[in-house]
Amino acid sequence: MALYILLRLDMKFNLKKNHLLAPYTSWKIGGMADRFYMPKNLSELQKFLQELPNAEPITWLGAATNVLIRDGGIRGTVIYIKGKLNRIEDQADGLRVEAGVSCARLVRHALNANLDAAFLAGIPGTIGGALAMNAGAFGDVIWNHVVAVEVMNRHGEIQLKPAQDFIPSYRQVDGLNEKEWFVVGHLKFTSQKNDYIKERIKQFLHKRREKHPLQEPSCGSVFRNPSKDYAARLIEEAGLKGKRIGGTEVSEKHANFIINKNNALSCDMEALIQYVMAQVEKKSGIKLIPEVKILGENNE
Repeated sequence: MALYILLRLDMKFNLKKNHLLAPYTSWKIGGMADRFYMPKNLSELQKFLQELPNAEPITWLGAATNVLIRDGGIRGTVIYIKGKLNRIEDQADGLRVEAGVSCARLVRHALNANLDAAFLAGIPGTIGGALAMNAGAFGDVIWNHVVAVEVMNRHGEIQLKPAQDFIPSYRQVDGLNEKEWFVVGHLKFTSQKNDYIKERIKQFLHKRREKHPLQEPSCGSVFRNPSKDYAARLIEEAGLKGKRIGGTEVSEKHANFIINKNNALSCDMEALIQYVMAQVEKKSGIKLIPEVKILGENNE
């Protein structure tokens, strides 16, 4: 019965079968999704989920900038929302932003409305991912600006929840169950003069270009910063800059970036992540916590 439903959904919603995920990730690596679906809009996504078999595994991807998808791929259905759930609405008390909107687009939209979202400049992900991991930079985080969120469950039902229902902390947010996903953020930013915001954006982007290896595929920061310290400093102190496994490399420019140097495999990327963790703990006694989420299965 479930197979019949999936075959019917293939025709109705243009599901792609055995679809390569590597092109959708910032690392440009990863295996196949059993099924791959890009919703046209929020309404279509609701209908899709309402018809999806209850037993079907679901994985959501935004810009896939902080995920490592293993070479064996992802079982079930991958829902890819970057650029799909893409509406921004101006409201009296702020902005209503769908989860597939890129951080860069939100920064531009806010600038045009003289709203200061400059701290998000250069963050490569989507608003859905930013909400899920409390993304931020330069002394600010997105949950400082959340008034409410809209969450969707696996049956396509949407519920509006106030920010107080969630507990944000460093690179994580508690309060969302495993069968709910952020689909909209209601955000409020400070009004500022346009020139002031432009200058802040310019400064933040310049700092990123100076410090980060933006010309090579990466996921941004691989590890969370330990309390009162920096993962990059600990990795560099352990002598790991330039360390390679297969086609992966700890960046010479910023030690908390691991780059796809030359046709890397996910298994090599995961091996290098584990190696860095082991060497840093051996050197400093500090166990680094990955910021990147590892998804899918290894090749057998």
